[in-house]
Amino acid sequence: MANIQTKSEATLLKKVWDIANVLAAAGVGFTDYITQLTYILFLKMDDEKEELGLGSSLPEGCKWKDLVDLNGSDLVEKYEETLKELADDTGLIGTIFTKASNKIDSPVHLAKVIQMVASENWYMMEGDFKGAIYESILEKNGQDKKSGAGQYFTPRALIKAMVDVIDPKIGETVADPACGTGGFLLAAYEHMKSQSKEIEKQNFLKNNALFGADNTPLVVTLASMNLYLHDIGTEKSPIVCQDSLLDTSDKMYDVILANPPFGTRPQGSIDVAANRPEFIKTSDNQVNFLQHIMSIVKTGGRVAVVLPDNVLTDGNATAKVREKLLKDFNLHTILRLPTGIFYAGGVKTNVLFFEKGTETKDIWVYDYRTGIKHTMVTKPMTREHLNDFVNCYCSGHMEDRVQTYSEENPNGRWRKFTADEVYSSDQLKLDFKWIDLSEKDDRSINEILSEMQEKASSISEAVSKLQEMLGGIDL
Repeated sequence: MANIQTKSEATLLKKVWDIANVLAAAGVGFTDYITQLTYILFLKMDDEKEELGLGSSLPEGCKWKDLVDLNGSDLVEKYEETLKELADDTGLIGTIFTKASNKIDSPVHLAKVIQMVASENWYMMEGDFKGAIYESILEKNGQDKKSGAGQYFTPRALIKAMVDVIDPKIGETVADPACGTGGFLLAAYEHMKSQSKEIEKQNFLKNNALFGADNTPLVVTLASMNLYLHDIGTEKSPIVCQDSLLDTSDKMYDVILANPPFGTRPQGSIDVAANRPEFIKTSDNQVNFLQHIMSIVKTGGRVAVVLPDNVLTDGNATAKVREKLLKDFNLHTILRLPTGIFYAGGVKTNVLFFEKGTETKDIWVYDYRTGIKHTMVTKPMTREHLNDFVNCYCSGHMEDRVQTYSEENPNGRWRKFTADEVYSSDQLKLDFKWIDLSEKDDRSINEILSEMQEKASSISEAVSKLQEMLGGIDL
């Protein structure tokens, strides 16, 4: 059975990329193509559900059967009419079709996409199988620099490691306030789903445990469809389209997993401080997201969040937020990440792991940056690369942590910084560096001078011999 599924996945993906190439040649961008494929896939699977007697989620006149036999301008007009009506719907349908519009103007190309989808049975595939297909589409979309999709795509290897050590438990709630295509939520779901076979817990996991938000309609569509393909949020999508930094709801969560956007807010955006007066005022997205995350995690809750170096080092408002973090949360672990693992090159980032309710004392740091080289194409980071960090983390038994750093091994990557060391730095800077991989010269001055003299003598002898050889030649 496994071989059949592997062949089916490869065959289907080939069809997907063949159509993508056709549309790219016709001037349809990859992101637009993926969005349209998402819409059409949903219509097809809803039709398959209805044929199985499981009912339909769509209103009459907006179904697969209303499109599949049309062609030419009739097909384009009906497709656009369908998208408009579904975008105005509420619940899961409205979320998946958030601000939906047609980007495939050519009737011929639109018909080709529908024909490709029509040739496969999608709904009856195993959830993980069809989800894996969609994940691979999203990953390729993220690698497409022209699409700009990389800004919200986090390497799956990093997501998996973060989820493994945070260890969300079935029955807990998990949120990502900058969810992108839903990678963290999906990984958390996969981590929790095998923890219990109780129907009540499984229903809670699929319909109530997860929450994600993003302020880009395209991303909300992709995330909602990604989770739907794994049978998550089949009643109501756990993804909402909103600006999390303006969220003033009182919802709290047990676990937060996130890789929020960095930089400053776009011009024209509503001022965060005006809407969230309890925040320390700053224009930095990452610092505001850190404050938002601190506000929505329950007491005793756990957080793993990717943040750039400046959050650990900058002064002024950032230093004040850092002071609050250390006072009200236990920032017990920092993972220093290498460059080259995100699509935005050159950004130096860390994963901060903290719990709400007790102040920070010791901080454990794993340096997976110094001397580490990764690229997105030729040497991507894999989950195996982070095995040592996961083992050192000792999830669930952190009292057993043991440093790999020592005087005998000064380049050990796992080191504990005591409370005295943490709080002694100016403005509580948390820029911990200690590994030095440069070659050291342990020779004494006399040894260096002796070697220089030997080299000088050798050079002098060589010059003399060359002069002797040239002495008899008329130059």
